[in-house]
Amino acid sequence: MATITTITTPSTTTIMADTQALQRLLAWASPAFPVGAFAYSAGLESAIEEKRITDSATTRNWIEGSLRGGAARNDAILAAEACRAHRYTAKLTELAEHCLALTPARQRHEEMLVTGKAFMEAASAWPNPVLGRLPDPCPYPVAFGAVAGAGGIAAAETLIAFLTAYTQAQISVSIRLVPLGQTDGLAILAALEPLIAATGDTLAKASLNDLGSAAYAADIAAMKHETLSTRIFRS
Repeated sequence: MATITTITTPSTTTIMADTQALQRLLAWASPAFPVGAFAYSAGLESAIEEKRITDSATTRNWIEGSLRGGAARNDAILAAEACRAHRYTAKLTELAEHCLALTPARQRHEEMLVTGKAFMEAASAWPNPVLGRLPDPCPYPVAFGAVAGAGGIAAAETLIAFLTAYTQAQISVSIRLVPLGQTDGLAILAALEPLIAATGDTLAKASLNDLGSAAYAADIAAMKHETLSTRIFRS
């Protein structure tokens, strides 16, 4: 009987390490990862109730605004900073404080902490010292970025996954509430792919000095959400 010997070279070791990092990133950014994001709309439900969002075009415009100059952009910058600073407890605490200070609505504040806690608990399936360096409570973008960085994932790839997950969650809200068809939702996701890639690459090099938002309508919608008489989502 022939014996098959597996030879491990530096190149194959690198490929295996990259594959493992990709597997973990796909898991952590998956809609199936148990962070409870499906329960939150980040104010989008309020905008739909007010008829600001009525079809696929207005849904895409709303999400694009957040990616270019709203909450998603700030969250991505903070996730990138956390990715680079995953070894430093004090820096991670500072980033968490920044993240919460930039969250204008009470329900969004709650969303950040609840999903952050759930992410950390779920990510403990991959034991890593970074979980002990994160503050308690820790907002979701900081937790996601730090865990990805500790897992050997670069900031640009981390942000592409993070922003894709954000976009998918927002599309899911519109599919349920506008309502949009699944095909329309996928078309929005496909159309936003270039922007997500470019934004991830750009913001991976950003710093706290680049934080800032011009998406006032989205912030106001998030504040108004808690006043809705009937609502499906928690933010």
